[in-house]
Formats: sequence, structure tokens, C-alpha cells
Amino acid sequence: MSKYFSQKLTVFHGRILPEKGFLVGYGLLIKALESQCKLDVPLPETLAIATDKHQRYDTENWKVFTIRHKPSDDLKSHLVFALKYEALDLFILKKFFQTLGKEIVITMLEEEPTGQYTRRAWFLYEWLLGEKLNVPDLKRGTYVAIVDDSMQFTKAATNSTRHRVKNNLPGTPEYCPMIRKTKTIEQYIGKGLSEAIEIGLGKRNKDLVRRTAAFLLLKDSKASFAIEGEYPPNMRARNWGKAIGLSGKTPLTIEEIERLQDIVIGSKKLRNMGLRKGEGFIGEHDSETFTPMPDHISASAKDLPSLMHGLLETNAILQAAGYDPVLAAATISFGFVFIHPLSDGNGRIHRYLIHHILTRMGYTKRGVIFPVSSAILDRIDEYQDILEDFSSPRIDLIQWKETPDHNVEILNETGDLYRYFDLTKQAEFIYSCVADTIEKIIPEELDYLEKYDHLTKFINDHITLPDNEVDLLIKFLNQNQGKLSKNKREKHFEELKDEEVKIIEGAFQDIFMES
Repeated sequence: MSKYFSQKLTVFHGRILPEKGFLVGYGLLIKALESQCKLDVPLPETLAIATDKHQRYDTENWKVFTIRHKPSDDLKSHLVFALKYEALDLFILKKFFQTLGKEIVITMLEEEPTGQYTRRAWFLYEWLLGEKLNVPDLKRGTYVAIVDDSMQFTKAATNSTRHRVKNNLPGTPEYCPMIRKTKTIEQYIGKGLSEAIEIGLGKRNKDLVRRTAAFLLLKDSKASFAIEGEYPPNMRARNWGKAIGLSGKTPLTIEEIERLQDIVIGSKKLRNMGLRKGEGFIGEHDSETFTPMPDHISASAKDLPSLMHGLLETNAILQAAGYDPVLAAATISFGFVFIHPLSDGNGRIHRYLIHHILTRMGYTKRGVIFPVSSAILDRIDEYQDILEDFSSPRIDLIQWKETPDHNVEILNETGDLYRYFDLTKQAEFIYSCVADTIEKIIPEELDYLEKYDHLTKFINDHITLPDNEVDLLIKFLNQNQGKLSKNKREKHFEELKDEEVKIIEGAFQDIFMES
């Protein structure tokens, strides 16, 4: 075992170290799991090393410590280092506790029962594994937080008197992603975006806000289908828009998810609606053999009851605890799409959940639905990247074989891959989309509709046209930078005189182009 304690590395799992050094903390625990149990785990976003240089610094993927920080050559010391200096990684900790950690935790309790890292390790062992160690409850010691809230976002804490710790984990043992505190997220939170849009809308005409809200609702519905490569009839898009418009009114349950699936699928119902009974994947099939070529493998069907129970319970906990609404929306919506619990409709319901939670937690006000799907569609490549950021590291950890119907059969235990993961990039992405809708999309739509009303009034004051033709005329002008093309005029507006067209084009320029 001492070999990997004393081994200096320049690269680890294809990740180049900033300088030659020793793996410490989680990196060393991963190496121990690989060496002793042949167990692979997804690498955390950042790992830690200790180097001979007396310089402490961080890079994108590494926390570099001096040799003075290097723990002793035993797993207990590296566990303590991880709990002290690194963001909590529940997946690695659970695998470590399951395979190598029970005796280590018991030793820690014997040697230093009231130490803060002993108590944190003890609590996490019992919380993650659901196994109570044969040790008595602590009777003394000040309470210590499980999650360092300077590194990761936490919920309001509840005390565990047995361990004398404050449980501020943002979830349950069945489902608990973690989000690291980054400058990007902190800056978004500091903007007070919800209050900003409320103030902005308060200055606008109420009828204008109402009409804009209705337009954005349909736009968001169509965008959500477009993300999936679907362009449904207007009525189906409107029905889904109505569902989005009512988001937040009904508590989130399995039955509610099944109701939403029924709406989003439309008349083309699946043989098995609701939670999947079989496995699933996202990807293609080989054109010749029809062998599955997965980009993402959905959670195993046998794990769905536990995962969905955990997701729904975490949703309720975060809302009751006053967790940041956008981070809560990211936690639940991305967890849902990664688990992929349904045979179809997962993507659209995933985006619906963003609306649901923002509305439910009072972040969205005045009946205006944030057109988050429109913002996502505008940055679809980035959206694909953050979905792959979760899926790609896990594909190689899932053992599967092809089934006779060219699906996948999962051969190993994979449930924890969907319970415990870092959600920071996804949270940053959702916040950027929310900011985009508040700072750009909603104001632009309000401005457009206000200008549309001005031009409509101008046209009606100068010529007589039915409302639908006025609307068509403005659309043509908007499509052609304020000019009515010869073809469009001959086909739809041959009755207009040259002078009338010139006046209307001039008005369009004054209203739409000069501001």
C-alpha cells in the first residue's frame, strides 16, 4: 500500500499535474480504491497534490499544497485532508467507506472521538451507507457543520445529536448533488435578478406585460420542442404552453410528472407511460449491426423508485429551507434529465421543472414565465456540453450488454452515479440563462410589443387594413429591415399606393430602427 503514498506523478487519469507532486486527499483515496478494489470513480473537477516547492496555489483542475501539508502515509490522514481542504465528494466517500473505510472510521472514533473530522466522517459513513456503527452517541462537543459553506452551497442545518454535527447537506442519502461556490454563481446571486425584473415590470403597462407573458409562454413551449428536434402543430405547443403557465401551482409528485408526460407526448401515447420498466439510453445505433452507441445511459430501472423518491424529497427540503431558487431549479431539473426516468418526454419536463421551481419559490412573479428554453435554444451547443459533462465521465463506468431488441442491459450497480455528483457547471449555465431572460429576452420582447403597438396605431391612422393584414405587414417589414419587398407587396398588398408604402416604411424606421 505504501507504494502510492510515496509515488510522485506528472499525470493522473490523463490530467496533467501543474508540477510533479504527490496525490493527496481524494486523489489518493481514488488511487487506493483503484489499486485495492479495481474500482473506478468519476474524477472531481479539482484534485489536490503536495509538491516539494513551498508555494500554495490553485489551477483550473488542481489545488497545489506545499510538502508541509502532505498527510501521513495512511488512508485516515488523507480522508481527514479531503474533509479539511477539499469540496465534499459524496460519491468517492461512499465508495471509500463501503470498501476500505469502516475500520478507519472506528479507529478515528477510538483515537479522537470528539475531533471535528472524526465526527464528520462518522456522520457521513452512517448517512451514506444507512448503517449505524456500534458506538454510543456523543454526549459532549460543540456542533460542527458537515459541509464547509465557504466551498459549497448548503441548506439550513439540522442538528444530529448522536454525532454532534450540523447536517447542512442540500439533499438526502437517496439524492444529493453538490454545487461549489464559484465567482460566477456568487456574482449572479449578487445581481438580485428576481427583484430587478419585478421592478422593471412594475414600470410597464399591465396590459403590455400580460400580452408579452402570453407571447413568451408560447415561444418557450415551441423552443422546448425545438431543442428536441420537434416542431409540433400549434395546438400541441399551446397545450404545453398552458401547462408551463400553470407551473408551480401543484406540488411535484410522480403522479404530476405522469400527467405532464401525458400532455407533452400528445395523442401519440407510448405503450408504457410513467416510470420506465426497462433500461434506456440516448445515442444512436450502428448503421450495420444496429448495436447501441450510447452517449448517455439512463439510470437503471430498478433504481428509479429510490432515485425519484430522493429527488422529490430533496425538492421539498430545498424549498422549505429557503435554498437559492435558481440553484434548487438546477438541482432538481438536471437530476431529472440525468436519471431520465421516462421513456419519452424527459427533456421537456426537465425544462418545465425549472419554471415550476422558480414559480413555486416565488422567484418568478407577475405571471411572467421566464423563457428559459428560448435562452437554452440560443446556446444549444453550450447546453449539449454541460449535459455531456455529466454523461461522458460515467459512460465508461457503466457495464452493459446489448439486448435482443438492441437496447442496453446494465450489468453493474450504477445508482450512486445519479445520486451524488457535482452540479456546478449546470448551475452556472442555468443562472446564465435566467440572467439572459431577465436582462435581455424579456425587455426585448416588451420593447418589441410596445413598438409594434405604436406602428399598428400609425398604420391604422393612415390606411384601412384588417388586423391580420396589419400584423402580416409589420412581420414582412421586420424580416426585411423595414422595407416591403416587391414580391411581398404584389402578393399581399397590391392595393397599397407607393406613397402609403413609403410613409409606413418611414414610420417603421423611426419606431424600430432609431432607438
